Amino acid sequence: MTAKIKPAKGSPYSRILGVGGYRPVRTVPNDEILKHIDSSDEWIRSRSGIASRHWAGPDETVAEMSLHAAGKAVADAGIDPQQVGAVIISTVSHFKQTPSIATEVTDRMGAGKAAAFDINAGCAGFGYGLTLAKGLIADGSAGYVVVIGAERLSDLTDLTDRSTAFLFGDGAGAVVVGPATEPGIGPSIWGSEGDKSDVISQTVSWEAYREGGVEKFPAIRQEGQAVFRWAVYEMAKVAQQALDAAGIAPADLDVFIPHQANMRIIDSMVKTLKLPEHVTVARDVETTGNTSAASIPLAMERLLATGQAKSGDTALVIGFGAGLVYAATVVTLP
Repeated sequence: MTAKIKPAKGSPYSRILGVGGYRPVRTVPNDEILKHIDSSDEWIRSRSGIASRHWAGPDETVAEMSLHAAGKAVADAGIDPQQVGAVIISTVSHFKQTPSIATEVTDRMGAGKAAAFDINAGCAGFGYGLTLAKGLIADGSAGYVVVIGAERLSDLTDLTDRSTAFLFGDGAGAVVVGPATEPGIGPSIWGSEGDKSDVISQTVSWEAYREGGVEKFPAIRQEGQAVFRWAVYEMAKVAQQALDAAGIAPADLDVFIPHQANMRIIDSMVKTLKLPEHVTVARDVETTGNTSAASIPLAMERLLATGQAKSGDTALVIGFGAGLVYAATVVTLP
């Protein structure tokens, strides 16, 4: 007789219950970046919309920033850390291969024996984590999941590279995902285009750096125009697919939170999607820079904290970056 596996007993629906963020103490204006490259504040602002960013100090590690962001998110959700069943951290700037930084954060936040793991999905990492969290809750493998995006991209920035020196910032953003009585996270439109993996990449491998002969510490490089074209034209299509999958029209949206890569990309996506004027658009990039996986939850927290968005609002979120990878979905704000 063949044994039958019991069906999952999780919640068919889930939503974001709380959000938290951490921005390093040090603010770095464009003038400081200009000490290393031949450019101007006007050029940086016109190309990216960035006026300043935060860079982490020696004690503001990926783990510390994650812990602060997660603590705020858990408190915002009104749950006890011991209720957390899984912690997912998306990062490309934790340089210790093993163990995962998520295990340290899980222990220190008081989440006991919760499952803990890191993912590397670049700027789409938050969306990937959100998708995994929704699945864990539906499966019954976790009652509550903490999803964290945390980066110290200042460690991977070549200050002499005129095309990227001004782009990146540090920080961590986190959300708590839990069960809901109705859908609060829509279907995920996610994927990859590995044939374009060289468009955004690390300058040299860790192996090459270890073996010597490489003077500079590995940094992030990108082909700016190729990234811009891909983000504007292809990611607008993905965003529309996420709206369609959720059964949401642009006019039904309250908020749009795209990855905070570049103000010109954000403006172009708003135009291509034909978003109505009443839709609040996150523009956190101006004072936070590109924080990769942390950018969406950081922008979400700021919109809610400043009253530009409110609990229950319907938001379209989309992340895209190195890989090239992407993830978009419609969510109800906590």
